[in-house]
Amino acid sequence: MSFQSLGLSSHLSKAINNLGLLKPFEIQSQTIPLILKGKDVMGIAKTGSGKTLCFVAPLLQKIQHQDYEKSRNIKVLVLVPTRELAVQIEKTYSDLQSALRRPVPCMAVYGGVSINPQMKKVYGTEILIATPGRLLDLIDQKALSIENLEYLIIDEADKMFQLGFEEEMNRILDMVPAKKQTIMFSATLNDKVQQIKKTLAITPEIIEVKEEALELESIEQVAYRVASESKGPFLRYLIKEQHISPVLVFVSSTRTAENLVEKLKKNGINALAVHGKKSQGARMDNLADFKVGDADVLIATDLIGRGIHIEGLPYVINYELPRSPLDYVHRIGRTGRAHEHGKAISLITADDEHHFKIIQKKMGRQVEILETDTIDLKGL
Repeated sequence: MSFQSLGLSSHLSKAINNLGLLKPFEIQSQTIPLILKGKDVMGIAKTGSGKTLCFVAPLLQKIQHQDYEKSRNIKVLVLVPTRELAVQIEKTYSDLQSALRRPVPCMAVYGGVSINPQMKKVYGTEILIATPGRLLDLIDQKALSIENLEYLIIDEADKMFQLGFEEEMNRILDMVPAKKQTIMFSATLNDKVQQIKKTLAITPEIIEVKEEALELESIEQVAYRVASESKGPFLRYLIKEQHISPVLVFVSSTRTAENLVEKLKKNGINALAVHGKKSQGARMDNLADFKVGDADVLIATDLIGRGIHIEGLPYVINYELPRSPLDYVHRIGRTGRAHEHGKAISLITADDEHHFKIIQKKMGRQVEILETDTIDLKGL
């Protein structure tokens, strides 16, 4: 099956192939034809399954044939929970622009940066990718209108409520017109996501691609039993002696992230961090530097890590375990994407062992824990 066989133009299909995507994933093959036909769609699939392209490609194909008149009226609104995801989606739109009959103005807006440049630039935008709070700020400032919206996309709908956007979402949904095409994607189908469907008074086509244990087959998982005081030296051992890089390292707090970066740099390892206390510009710069190979290690907290997409990332390390088994799966899912092999490593202290057993039980997979007491960490 090819992207063209789903109804996309030969030009768009070729542009998608040039991004390294040679054939559709299951969620793409099932939703793209429906979206092209103008159906309301609710797609349920795990993070990293290719959901972004499901709405980006068909909407670009449809909009390029529509008349364009510069105004404050947005044609397409893509609501997302994080700034990182907004930037990622904007890049996907940008990557496919060369395949269009005409340019389709697209812009991502989010908090954490000055609103003034966004207010000036948003005029004439057809596709707006926005976090809820910044969208409402721009509407309140009369910088844009969603009253004539033709397409509403809600990406990672379940996380909108997990991250506390319920009040903003309710206000936005009250503003959108009744007549529009609605597309929602979510990792889970919970009560809050069902509530959106009810509020919008839609009966969408529900496409669910269930996550199976086999989907973790492309990720080799291993754990090491370490003493708390040896975690830092053992991490450096993995990076320097076992050549585990480039690697995304997950920690539980911004303080740990910064401390870890400082210690790695003192030991000659080029490391960067992305977390909520860094400015948006610094976070995006650090992520970009890591992607192009200017740093061997990227330290991330869970909230920021969920918006990170790095093609061909070979390694993920859990320096500290996450609170929930679901977060563990999200973390290790940053590697082994698009059917590529990846390796996920967890550092387990005595205090972590019970929690790690729970994670393994929920995941339905046993992870071997290797001993480290014979490894020489002197000088690390």
